[in-house]
Amino acid sequence: MSPSDPDPTRLQRVLVTKLRHHGDVLLAAPVIGALARHAPQAQIDALVYAETAPMLLNHPGLSQVHRIDRAWKRSGPWRQALAEWRLLRALRARRYDLVVHLSVHPRGAWLVRLLRPRWSVGPELSRPGRHAWWRNSFTHRYPAQSHPERHTVETNLDSLRALGLPIGEADKAVTLVAGAPAESAIDQRLAALGLPRGGFIHVHPMSRWRFKCWPSERVAALCETLAARGWPVVITAAPDPQELALIAQVLARCPAAGGIAPRIHDLSGKLSLEELAALTARARLFVGVDSAPMHMAAAVGTPTVGIFGPSRDREWGPWGQPMSLHRVVASTEHACRPCGRAGCQDSKVSDCLVTLPERAVLRACEELLGTAPAPLPAAA
Repeated sequence: MSPSDPDPTRLQRVLVTKLRHHGDVLLAAPVIGALARHAPQAQIDALVYAETAPMLLNHPGLSQVHRIDRAWKRSGPWRQALAEWRLLRALRARRYDLVVHLSVHPRGAWLVRLLRPRWSVGPELSRPGRHAWWRNSFTHRYPAQSHPERHTVETNLDSLRALGLPIGEADKAVTLVAGAPAESAIDQRLAALGLPRGGFIHVHPMSRWRFKCWPSERVAALCETLAARGWPVVITAAPDPQELALIAQVLARCPAAGGIAPRIHDLSGKLSLEELAALTARARLFVGVDSAPMHMAAAVGTPTVGIFGPSRDREWGPWGQPMSLHRVVASTEHACRPCGRAGCQDSKVSDCLVTLPERAVLRACEELLGTAPAPLPAAA
């Protein structure tokens, strides 16, 4: 630690900002956990987009979660300005010693200049020699250039390494707490379905990015095979019309989803994010594509099968301990992956996913489940 680095034992208030999507926010949780361990006397706050707040709301290391609502932009310039002013006033009242900015969003630099903490850290922009205004906004910077062989969790923690804090293995855990109301609601749902804890497989096959999705016919085939082997399946998706339409295509191909005693249960569009976390924590196995629910499953310790297409699995794969609980399934026939593009030639269709066979995903499931099928619930 250099003389210009903060002494963690003397920090009083810290603000961590992550203005990205749900999965990105969840993977920033280790920064909060590490700060809480190194500075247990400090009050740690987070600033995130309102829709991503459930990823951190129940984190034991947080004091407050401040939110930016994207709907402010649609409320008219005066109402937006008023909402922004109220947020800034609330942040100023906290008198932060340290601001940790975990994205290249320009709001972070503006906030540092307006809040005037003694210390601040943000990512180094990828084009050195430019953006002097950004560079001079922070007292410390860390190299945030993504690396295909390095996980996002490690990149986020580089912000604390830049401040001189030693990062150990205990600092790398992703913490996700569903909360008692969500856990109670899910226990009631599972009881109504006759599903015991650890006696079902959670499948979340959708992403907001269609080029990350596995074809519906292959999802259906996997669900049918798992159900035929005695594993009840609970399938989920966000309440987005396009996602729900794709789930309908999956279920239309699944005879096990119908009848008096179905073995495939549809909860798509019916759960809050907190309830989704509680559900996946009770599953024997999670299967899904590169998306926030995949990160949630790994965070709560559920064995996870992540299906990857063009995105970098070493950078965005399931992160949780022990890592032997998780598997990444991706095409070995496409030398071009991971390309990081929105489908082949940015077409929104990824050939490496379209051609990925069911047996490859099933093999990963078998490795994590073992060969013995689950006992069917009594109601079945």
